[in-house]
Amino acid sequence: MKIKKDHFDINQIMRSGQCFRIKETGENTYSVVYKDNLLLIKKEEDSYVFLCSEDEFEKTWKDYFDFNTDYNEVEKMVKAANDPHLSEAFSLGSGIRILKQDLFETIVSFLISQNNNIPRIKKSIDLISKRFGKKVSSYDGSTFEYTFPKPTEVDSDIFLKENFGLGYRNLYLKEIYDYVKDNPKWLSYLKTLSYEDARKELLKRKGIGPKVADCICLFSLHHVDAFPIDTHVKDLLNKYYGGKFNVDAFKGKAGIIQQYLFYYEIK
Repeated sequence: MKIKKDHFDINQIMRSGQCFRIKETGENTYSVVYKDNLLLIKKEEDSYVFLCSEDEFEKTWKDYFDFNTDYNEVEKMVKAANDPHLSEAFSLGSGIRILKQDLFETIVSFLISQNNNIPRIKKSIDLISKRFGKKVSSYDGSTFEYTFPKPTEVDSDIFLKENFGLGYRNLYLKEIYDYVKDNPKWLSYLKTLSYEDARKELLKRKGIGPKVADCICLFSLHHVDAFPIDTHVKDLLNKYYGGKFNVDAFKGKAGIIQQYLFYYEIK
């Protein structure tokens, strides 16, 4: 599948902090693990080659990469805002799209992300996946990775015996694995809720604070009004916006705007 799409840059998405399972496997070549699928993507000039069947692209990757959303509308909102800093951030990260990731993996990933850095987060997720996940091959069989383990595939006591580089976060992982295993309908229930209600429900779980809840709402449940605020975002809000950003001006797209600002700050 050869894809030429406005506002799509896999390298920018990989470095935007929303996903920890995209890897650069070679020059202009990337791998993405999602549920039981492994996709290889190759950049060719102004296009991307997705190594998958048309059926797999339509059923899985089209939605995962948010190709049904018109990001030209977001660009119009940025231009209309007449905000020099946002315009500069957009020019640097205009290829970022909000991924629709697996809910349970996203919950665990952002529990791990607290007071952590991206290389360490990726390493912990890789260790857990290699230990408990299933081997999955790319469409052409040239590459393999491991799926992220479901709640039923892990004895949660392991997080009290081994730390996987997690430190105090081990307790959070044990709790969430136990809770979802004991409440198998909870993940489906979360998907039925509004942004405000999903956020409240997530905040009931150990280790999930406002920032982590907003990341889960934005990067998996696709509540695009979520605007996660971590130390980077807090710093940039103080630096450029007097401590507060007018999210109401970007109703329905605030989370995308957050990604442009965040990416600019970390770059």
